[in-house]
Amino acid sequence: MTYRELSAQALAEQDYEAFLTELQKSLTDGRRDPNEVVRDTLFEIYFGASQPDRESLGLAARAAVHTFDPRNVTTEPEYYADIDAKLYNERKPVIWLWQMFDRSPLGQNSLFAHRFRRMLAPLIFRSVGDNFKCWQFVEWSFGYNLSFGNNVVVHRYVLLDDRGGIDIGDNVSISDYANIYSHSHDIYDIRKVYTPATRVGNGVRITYHATVLAGMQIGDHAMIGTGALVTRDVEPHHIVVGIPAKSVKVKDVL
Repeated sequence: MTYRELSAQALAEQDYEAFLTELQKSLTDGRRDPNEVVRDTLFEIYFGASQPDRESLGLAARAAVHTFDPRNVTTEPEYYADIDAKLYNERKPVIWLWQMFDRSPLGQNSLFAHRFRRMLAPLIFRSVGDNFKCWQFVEWSFGYNLSFGNNVVVHRYVLLDDRGGIDIGDNVSISDYANIYSHSHDIYDIRKVYTPATRVGNGVRITYHATVLAGMQIGDHAMIGTGALVTRDVEPHHIVVGIPAKSVKVKDVL
C-alpha cells in the first residue's frame, strides 16, 4: 500500500531540513567528539535550550543531564561477551541519540522522525538501502551486523537481534511487535551462545507479533502470519502460520 504524501508548514520544513543537515555534519565531519554532539543535541531536544551551568541545576537535573552523554550510560549489548567493542563504540553515540530521540516528543512526529532515523541509519547499520523507513521504538543488538535492502519498512516495537547477523532484502515489511533473532543459548549451559545468521529474502512480509528464530532463512516473497513462530526455514512464496509455523498456502508467482 502506497503511503500518502504529507508535509508540515513551510517554515517547519525549512527548520527540519536545516537541523538534519547541521546534525549530520556535526556527527561526521570530525571536528567534534560525537558524544558531545549527542549530549548537546539531546539537551536541546528535551529542554529547548543550550545547557546551563552545572551549579545552577539540582541534583536530579544534573543526573539527567549526565545521562544525555553516551559516555555516562551503558546499554544491554555492552554486557554481551561476544560484542566487538570497537565496532559498537564507534556507533554507540548515534545509537543512544536514536533511542533517546524516539522517547522525546520530537521522535513521535513522523513527518520529521522518518527523515531523522534515515539519516542516522547508515552510521549504525552494516548497510542500508534506499527509501528506508523506520517507525519509533525499534530495537536491535549491535547494529553493525544488521543490513537492510531497498524499500524496507520497519514498524513500531520491532526487535532485530543481530548478534549473529541479520540480512534483510529489498521490499520487506516488518510489522509491529515482530521479533527476529540471530542468537540462542545452549539448553545445558546458558553461558554458551550460538550465533547463526538469519536471512529475510526480498519481498517478505513479517506480520504482527511474529517471531523468527536464529538461523532461519526466509525465502523471497514469503509471508509470516500474525503470531507465528518460525522454527525452520521458509520456502519462497510460502505463507506460514501457527506455533510452530507451518505452510498453509503458496502464493502465485507474479
